[in-house]
Amino acid sequence: MAAKIAALQLIASNELADKPARRDLPRLLSDLQPPVRLGPMNPAHPFYPYGTAHVTVIFLTIALPFLFAALVRWTKSPIIERIIVGAISLILVANYFVYLSLVRQFGAVSWEQLLPMQLCDWAMVVIIIAMWTRRPRWFEVAYFWGIGGTVQAVLTPNLIYGFPDFRFFSFFTSHCGIIIGIIFLMLTHHLRPHAFSIVRVFLWTELYFIVTLVTDRFTGFNYGFLLHKPEAKTLLNILSDYRPLYLFEMHLLALAFFIVLYLPFVIYDLTRRKFL
Repeated sequence: MAAKIAALQLIASNELADKPARRDLPRLLSDLQPPVRLGPMNPAHPFYPYGTAHVTVIFLTIALPFLFAALVRWTKSPIIERIIVGAISLILVANYFVYLSLVRQFGAVSWEQLLPMQLCDWAMVVIIIAMWTRRPRWFEVAYFWGIGGTVQAVLTPNLIYGFPDFRFFSFFTSHCGIIIGIIFLMLTHHLRPHAFSIVRVFLWTELYFIVTLVTDRFTGFNYGFLLHKPEAKTLLNILSDYRPLYLFEMHLLALAFFIVLYLPFVIYDLTRRKFL
């Protein structure tokens, strides 16, 4: 969703400057002065990394899944669990469609700009399915896609609008909701990835890569940053400027992320065997 919020600035700047609609996706609303009002959207409230609002969001992202899991264990009620899962799912979906409505009001009438082709869009769908089905195969995809794609965005958000701006809430709702759902499943149902999960999720990622590559080719929109690097400072900026090599290096980077995300479970398993 980080790239989606960036799309809003792209749309607004195109209207204000009358420039072509296909520019770098990750610009973040810095010139946006919308004529419509959709909740508190006052640019006089800038985002301060690790300010009070940001730290509060990080704290809630960590605390809420533990609180929800404790409530489920204390009540031992499947109804309570379904209410929590339903609430997380509803908030994620509602936030997504409110975002689409917001984009439309800012002038995005082209279908190319509204496709759910960011990886976090797919991760949102996967975590919702995983929460309702509790199946390990869905969870492992949600874990690698969700944690790998959202933790960095939460810790180092590419965001200029702070609390109480709507874009602040939309950005963190989309990212933190996925993380909360993943941790909640880990705590309540002890779901976890395994070594071969890396291979399976990498193959699912290849499917996303192919579909998104074709989508970018026909729309000209930089979904997944597969057409070119983002303008924002991310790990992708250290990759090659030669596009075929850039795409290959993206695969290696994704694989490295998956391995790093699996390491805590390797350490846990080794430690458990040592003390058993």
